Amino acid sequence: MDKIIYSYLLLLNLCLFWLMAEDKRRAIKRKRRIPEKTLLLLGLIGGGLAGLVSQKIFHHKTRKKYFTMVYLIGGAIALTLIYYMRKWS
Repeated sequence: MDKIIYSYLLLLNLCLFWLMAEDKRRAIKRKRRIPEKTLLLLGLIGGGLAGLVSQKIFHHKTRKKYFTMVYLIGGAIALTLIYYMRKWS
């Protein structure tokens, strides 16, 4: 079960990191963007750490404070999940 949860968190974070990079690229090229709902949802369900890192690396969505808040909450959820998994193992 631990491997499934770790894999879930890893894939989710990689996906959000890639989507943030892609959305920044599209913003620069003035192309169709990735919906904010998608970025926020992925951050909230455990991808918050990648969301925070990608905000800093790509300088993307940094003016929208609700992105930072949602990513902080999602990161806390992921870290809490990891903590309890290690505690129960």
